[in-house]
Amino acid sequence: MFTIGDAARASGLPTKTVRYYADVGLVKPDARSQSGYRLYGQSELRKLMFVRRARAFGFSVDECRELLGLYEDRDRPSREVKKLALQRISEIEKKMEELQFLHHELTHLADACRGDDRPDCPILSSFAEDTD
Repeated sequence: MFTIGDAARASGLPTKTVRYYADVGLVKPDARSQSGYRLYGQSELRKLMFVRRARAFGFSVDECRELLGLYEDRDRPSREVKKLALQRISEIEKKMEELQFLHHELTHLADACRGDDRPDCPILSSFAEDTD
């Protein structure tokens, strides 16, 4: 059994995050010590590492809950997992398009700015424009 601190270190998560995951019912401690400390078994440790990896891919806590459910269901159809992954890929692609647009716009503004001692700045002027 691992204390919360040991489980956090072993899973690569901050203790506060492990506590949060327990509080929201994502990865619950396996037991409590006589003094009330949360104790995690090997199975919970694997789940914490699973959630850490899924979160690194940008899955939300609710999506991680769904993924954990699929992970624990040995009779699951893999299409369910693939569906979640494809949805996440779509979200990533959309975000990449947004970031590429922002990169292009900011690059254009930075190129237009002289960057000298004068106060006029097209970057600040653009931010102040009402584009709605």
